[in-house]
Amino acid sequence: MSRDNEVGRTFRALVESAERKFARVRDAPLHPYGGSGPQYGHFYHKVFKAYMLLWKHQQENRAKLTESGLQRWEIGEIASRIGQLYFNQYLRTSEARFLLEAYIFYEAIFNRKYFEGSSKDRGVRFKELRFYARFLMVSLMLNSVEMVKLLVERFKELVDDSKVNFRGTNFKEWRLVVQEIVRFTKTDSAVVNAKPLRYTAMFDSYPASLPYVARFHAKRLLKFRDALLTSYRRNEVKFAELTLDTFRMMQCLEWEPSGSFYQKPPVEPRENGVPADNSVTSGMIDINLLADMTDPNLPPNPKKAVLYRPSVTQLIAVIATVCEELPPESVMLIYLSTTGNSVHSNTSQVENNGLSRKSAMSSALSNIYHEQRNGFCDNHVTTMGDSNQYYENYLFLGPSRNGGSNILFPGDLIPFTRKPLFLIIDSDNSHAFKVLHGAERGEPVALFLSPLKPSFNNPSGIDMTQYGSQFTFFLTAPLQAFCQLVDYNLTNDDMETYNNTESILSTAFSKWEEILCTSIELDLAWAQLLCDPFLRRLILRFIFCRAVLTLFCLRENGDQYLPICVPDLPNSVSVNSKAVQPAITQLARHLKVADCFSFS
Repeated sequence: MSRDNEVGRTFRALVESAERKFARVRDAPLHPYGGSGPQYGHFYHKVFKAYMLLWKHQQENRAKLTESGLQRWEIGEIASRIGQLYFNQYLRTSEARFLLEAYIFYEAIFNRKYFEGSSKDRGVRFKELRFYARFLMVSLMLNSVEMVKLLVERFKELVDDSKVNFRGTNFKEWRLVVQEIVRFTKTDSAVVNAKPLRYTAMFDSYPASLPYVARFHAKRLLKFRDALLTSYRRNEVKFAELTLDTFRMMQCLEWEPSGSFYQKPPVEPRENGVPADNSVTSGMIDINLLADMTDPNLPPNPKKAVLYRPSVTQLIAVIATVCEELPPESVMLIYLSTTGNSVHSNTSQVENNGLSRKSAMSSALSNIYHEQRNGFCDNHVTTMGDSNQYYENYLFLGPSRNGGSNILFPGDLIPFTRKPLFLIIDSDNSHAFKVLHGAERGEPVALFLSPLKPSFNNPSGIDMTQYGSQFTFFLTAPLQAFCQLVDYNLTNDDMETYNNTESILSTAFSKWEEILCTSIELDLAWAQLLCDPFLRRLILRFIFCRAVLTLFCLRENGDQYLPICVPDLPNSVSVNSKAVQPAITQLARHLKVADCFSFS
C-alpha cells in the first residue's frame, strides 16, 4: 500500500511541477519575435520535459494510479496540455512536425474518449470544450477535412448538451465559438479544394521551366525566412484569433508535409463494441507516427508572426524585431489585409466600403497624428516631395473608435526600408502605399497592392464578409478565385473539368516563369526574390490576378478595380502580352465563361 501511495504522491507532485512551469509560458507570445525568444525557448524546453516525465509516469504506473483514484479525464487533460504545447511551439517556429505532434495527441484523446462522462462535472466539461476547440484548430491547420466535419458536429452536440445539463451556467461564449467554426468551415469548403494551399512540388513546380529557374542569376538573390501576417475587417470570417485571410496566407507560405493526407487505419471493434486496441487503456500514444507523416527532405518553413488585431505600436515593435534579427541577404514579407481610409474620400465612398461614420471622422485623427510626426517628416523626408503624402491616408488595424492606436500610415513603414521588404497590402486604400516607392532608406521595396474594390459577375450573390478578400484569394487559390469571380460552380463531382483547368493554369505559370527568368527588363526588386519558390509563386499568381481583373468586362472602368505592383513587372508578362492574354482566353473558353471578359 505504501508503494501505491508513493506512486500517487509522485504523480501529484509531477502534475503540480508541470502546471507551475506551464504558467511561466502561458502568456508567451505565440510567434518567433516576442522579444525574449531564447528565454521563452528555455522555459518551453522545461515545460516539455516536465510534461513528458508526467506522461511517462502515468504510463508506467497506470494500474496503481487508477486504483488510487486517477480519472480518465485527468489523463486526457495531460495529453491535451501536451498537444497545446506542441501547437504553441508550431506557432512560434512554423515547424510542421510540431503541428503533426499536436494532432497525434489530440486524435488519441478523441478516439479514446478520455473526457467521456463529463456531463456530471462542470469543470471537466469546460476542459472538454477547450479540447474540442483546440483540436479543431489543429485539424483546420492540417486540412484534415473529414476530421473537421466530425469535430464540428460533436462540438455542437456538446455545447447543446452543456446547456441542458448545466442550466445555471452561461454557455453564450461557447455558442459563439460554435458559430465561428461553422461559418469558417462553410466558407473554407464553399469551393472545391482538391489542391492544398501549401506549396506542393507536384503542383507548384513546373518541369518545363525548372531549368530556367535553376540557371537564373541576378546581381543579388535574397532568402525568404521571415513573414508578418495580420488582418482586420469588420465582421470578418474567423475562428478564435485566426482570420480567414491570414489562414490562407499562412498556409500559402508553408511546405505541404507529405503526410497531410495521412489517415490512421480504423481500429477493428470487438463483438462487445470495445476497440481492440491495447493502447486505449494503456495510455500509449504512438508519437513515432510522425516519421510516417513528414518528409525529412523538405526545407524549413519561413518563420511567421501571425498577429491578431495588434495595435500599431505592437505591429511596429514586431517589424522592428524582425528587421533587427533579419539575416544578411534576406527579405521580410509583410502582409496586411484590412480596411482603410483616405482624407480625400467622400462620405459615400466611406459608407460603400462598409466603414462607420466614426471611420469617416477619423481623418481628423490623421491630421493630429501628422502634426505630431511633423518633426520626423521634416528631418527625414526632404527630397521626396511633400511629406504629407506619407501621412494622409492610412489603414485600420482595429476598430476605428480606438483612434490613433489602430491607424497605420505608409510613412510608418519607411524606417524599415533599410532592410529588403516585400509588402502585400490588401485593402480598399492599398494604393496609398505607392508613395513608399522612391522613399526607401536603402533597399528597394517590392509592393503588391490590391484593387480598391472587388469585381464579381454576380455582385448581389457575394457577401465579402463571408468569403474573405478577393485579392488574397487570388494569391492563395487562383483557380477558386477565378471561379468565384465569374460565378462558376466548380464542384467535386466535376473533377475532370477541375484537372483540365489546373493544367491550363500550370502551363501558363510555367511559361511566365520562364519569361521572368530570362527577362532583361526584370527590376532588381523582383529579380532578387525570384529564386524563392514561395515568392515566385506569389508573383506568378499576381500576374494571373491582374490579367483576369483587367480583362473582366462586367465592371466599371478605372484602376480602382485593378491590383498594382511596384515597381512594374516586365511588359512580356503584361495583360496584353502574347504569353498572358491567350492563357486567360483559353481558361475562360474552357469553363464557357468567355462572355465575362473583353478579349482583344
